[in-house]
Amino acid sequence: MSEILRELLVASEKAACIARACRQEETLFQLLIEEKKEDEKNKKFLTDFKTLADVLVQEVIKYDLGKKFPGLEKNVKGEESNEFTNELGEKIIVKVCPTEEETARLLQKVLDNNEPAAKKLAQAVHQDLVLTDKNLDAINVSIPQSDLAVWVDPIDSTYQYIRGSADIVPSKGIYPKGLQCVTVLIGVYHIDTGLPVMGVVNQPFATRDPETNRWKSQWYWGLSYKDTNICSIQFSAISGQTNNKLGCGFLHAESEKKSYGVVTSQSERGDVLRSITAVCAGNLHFAAGAGYKSLCVIQGLVDFYVFSEDTTFKWDSCAPHAILKSMGGGMLNLSECLKILKQKKTLLDRPDLLYNSEVTGATGADKWANKGGLVAYRSEEHLKCFLDLFVEHLKIEIELHQ
Repeated sequence: MSEILRELLVASEKAACIARACRQEETLFQLLIEEKKEDEKNKKFLTDFKTLADVLVQEVIKYDLGKKFPGLEKNVKGEESNEFTNELGEKIIVKVCPTEEETARLLQKVLDNNEPAAKKLAQAVHQDLVLTDKNLDAINVSIPQSDLAVWVDPIDSTYQYIRGSADIVPSKGIYPKGLQCVTVLIGVYHIDTGLPVMGVVNQPFATRDPETNRWKSQWYWGLSYKDTNICSIQFSAISGQTNNKLGCGFLHAESEKKSYGVVTSQSERGDVLRSITAVCAGNLHFAAGAGYKSLCVIQGLVDFYVFSEDTTFKWDSCAPHAILKSMGGGMLNLSECLKILKQKKTLLDRPDLLYNSEVTGATGADKWANKGGLVAYRSEEHLKCFLDLFVEHLKIEIELHQ
């Protein structure tokens, strides 16, 4: 099991290298952007884009996992189709070829015969990365490979990736937008139960060297299966490297009055925003990217990520869900939680987000939407209290606007 997780880490870092390589030349980068087809779009945005980086990263992850664990690549699913159109209107199926030279020739077609750029990307695709993490060696869990499937979001927050803002100032450690909100998400789930078991979240643009202007990654991983729960955050905490900048509720359990920190989207409904604000006492934050907002919870910068809309997807949530689960938290269907609490029932059977089934009657990307919204949390202790308060204020909001 540790070998699969290690390979996910390597794949995420190779993906980060490709993402950075694609951004290094602005003139080249503009060639790589293609508007998505109607059935591929996220309905939250009027226009949605895919980039060669998105497509290439997804194919690299499939290829590398299949090379190390034959057969697993058949169970890798993601957001992007691997069909790309170059400036000449030629449709090209992007894939990883057996050799660097063959991959370079294929990419050259996509890049309008830009040979140096194609070679650079092919080199990033075929590079051998070695990542060491002694904490992974401690994992001794066996799950049959045939029981596992993978959700990939090769570059989450593509819009921020395309815009490329690098000088955004964070508020209490949280970036509202910019390259820091871009993440690579690789989540593994159990095919029968639909529950996440492993996840890796990689920030390709986490920090930038002020002298060289080169970006470096930061990655997070977690594994949750039966009685085994282990994650990278716990080892950072032991060495004193955690970055809990907010006075979140779960950090102040002894306090009589808790002020919960929440992150959400600017596109959230007005009644939901007002209800969250009433509960948070000013500790409400906005950020781009579903993966990054979940990461804010993982990092302890906020207590909850709340979103009521149906515009996040299985590839957005599987990886961070696995990490949160390994920390004692999780990710639930928000609509189902509210329904249970409105009926004065308890959340004994948590309505976890599941990853093995489509939305009935939906088409295109919407088949894999997190219908009913989500709430991501890090602390079981504070979940019920927060949701009770949220339901109470939401009920008032609904009554006021009827």
